[in-house]
Amino acid sequence: MYLALDGNGPLHAQLTRALKGAILDGRYGEGARLPPSRALAAELGVSRNTVLTAYEQLRAEGFVSARIGSGSYVTPPLHATQVQRPTSTTLPPQSAFARRGRLVHDHGNLPGRAPEGARYCFQYGLPIVNPAVASMWARELARAAAYTSPNYPPTQGLPALREAIGDYLARRRGLVVDPADVVVVSGTQQAISLCLRVLADEGDHAVVEEPQYFAVRELLQLHGARISPVPTDVEGLRCDLLPERSPRLVFVTPSHQFPGGSVLSLARRMELFAYARRHDAWVVEDDYDGEFRYDGRPLAALRSLDRGDRVIYIGSFSKTVFPSLRLGYMVVPRALREDFVTAKWSLDFGSSAIEQAAMASFIASGGFERHLRRSTRILAERREVLMQGLRHYGRGRVRIADSRAGMHVAAWVEGHGAADVERLLAIGLRHGLGLHSILPHYHAPPDRCGLLFGFASLSVAELREALPLFGRCLEEFEREGPAPVAALARQHRGEHHARRQPRQVRGRIRQR
Repeated sequence: MYLALDGNGPLHAQLTRALKGAILDGRYGEGARLPPSRALAAELGVSRNTVLTAYEQLRAEGFVSARIGSGSYVTPPLHATQVQRPTSTTLPPQSAFARRGRLVHDHGNLPGRAPEGARYCFQYGLPIVNPAVASMWARELARAAAYTSPNYPPTQGLPALREAIGDYLARRRGLVVDPADVVVVSGTQQAISLCLRVLADEGDHAVVEEPQYFAVRELLQLHGARISPVPTDVEGLRCDLLPERSPRLVFVTPSHQFPGGSVLSLARRMELFAYARRHDAWVVEDDYDGEFRYDGRPLAALRSLDRGDRVIYIGSFSKTVFPSLRLGYMVVPRALREDFVTAKWSLDFGSSAIEQAAMASFIASGGFERHLRRSTRILAERREVLMQGLRHYGRGRVRIADSRAGMHVAAWVEGHGAADVERLLAIGLRHGLGLHSILPHYHAPPDRCGLLFGFASLSVAELREALPLFGRCLEEFEREGPAPVAALARQHRGEHHARRQPRQVRGRIRQR
C-alpha cells in the first residue's frame, strides 16, 4: 500500500498520521482490514514494533478496532462520517471580528517587510543588531531559566520586572510609576488590543493621527471602532482639528510621531489634556522608540504631565532590544488596573516568566541602559550618514521631514505623486535597494511620492554603499518622468488602502 511518511518526529507518529490520512481520505473503506503488521513493516522498511505502536494508537483514538486472531479493521461509524467531502466553499457563520478581519487585513502583504532580492534594505522598525547584547541576553536567559518558578506567572507580570520598569521610567522618561499600575504585555500590538477591549465597544469613535502606523488603524477596524483621523504637522497632532463628537480613545505618538517624526509641542499636549477632560476620553500614548533622541536629553513622556489619570502609557522592548522578544509594558490608570489585568488574563494568562525574569535582571544590573546609550551613539552616526547622503544624492529632489529621534526618516520626492511610488520601489529593487512607501500609513493617502528610510539595521559602511545607488535610482526615476495617468494612483491606493476598507463596509467601520 502507498503511505507517505512526512519525516516529522518519531517513525511511529509519522506512520500513525499517514494511516489516519488514508482512512479519512476513504482509501480504506468501511470495515476494511489494515495490512498485517509484519507485512507493512517489511514493505515500509521499519520495525514491526513501529507498526504495532501505530496500530495501538489508532485503536486508542477509535480509528480502528482489533479482532483477536484476525487483524485491525476500520471502525465503520468513523469512516461513514469522515469520508464525505464538502460540496460548497460556504463557511459556517463567523464572528463579526472574523468577518472584519477578512475585509481589512492581508497578512501576506503587510507594509514594511523586506522585499526579496534587496542587498541593502531601508527597513523601518528594526533595531540595531548588537552581538554583545545577544551574548548578554543569552546569559540572562540561562540564569532566569535556572531560578524561575515553573508555575504560571502572575497575569499582571513578575513583580521584579514591574519594579524595574517603574525605576527605569522614572530615570529615562520622567514618570513616577507605582509598580502596581504596570501591566506586562506581549508587545505594543497586544497593549493596543487590550485598550480596545477595556475602553471601547463596537461602533465607538477613536481618534488617530494622520498619518499613523497602519497596524493601529487595522486593529481599530478589527474591533469595529469608527476612526476619526486628525492631521499632524511639525508640532504633532493638530488639536484644533480634533472632532466635536466625543471619542472614547485618542491614540498618539507624542515623543516621535510615526511616521512623520514630529514631537508633540507642550502647548498641544495641554490642549490634548483639556480636550480629553472635556469629552471624557482616554489618551493612549504609544512611546515606541522615545528612548532614541539626538538633540539632547530624552523627552519626558506625555503621561508625566497627566494630572487627571487619563493617559495609558505603552512601552516596548521590541525597538530597544529585539522584536522576537515580544515583551512590552503598560502603565494604566489605577481605576482601570483590574480591568486591564482581566483582559490580559483572557488572552494568554500572562507573558513568559523566563523572559520577564531575564529582562528584570538586565534592567536592574544596568546592562539595559548601557545598551541604550551605546545604541543611541551608533544610531546618531548612522542617521547623520543617511541625512548627508539623502541631501547629496537627492540633489534638491528629496525633501526630508525634520526629525531628531527614532530609527527612521521620512522623505518626499518632489514633483511626483502617489502613482509613482511603486515605480520608484521597483527601480530601487533593480538596483538592489529595499525602499518602502510611507503611503500605507495614511488613512487617506496624499497624492505625493513619499518614502520611509530605516537606518538602524544598516551599518555606516552599508549606508555609504546604498545611498549612491539611491541617487542612481532617482536619476532613472526622473528620466522616466511622472506616471501619465491617474489610474496608477488609484491602483496604488487600492493595494494599500481600499483593500483594507472595502466600499461596502466603509460607512460601518470608519468615520471621517
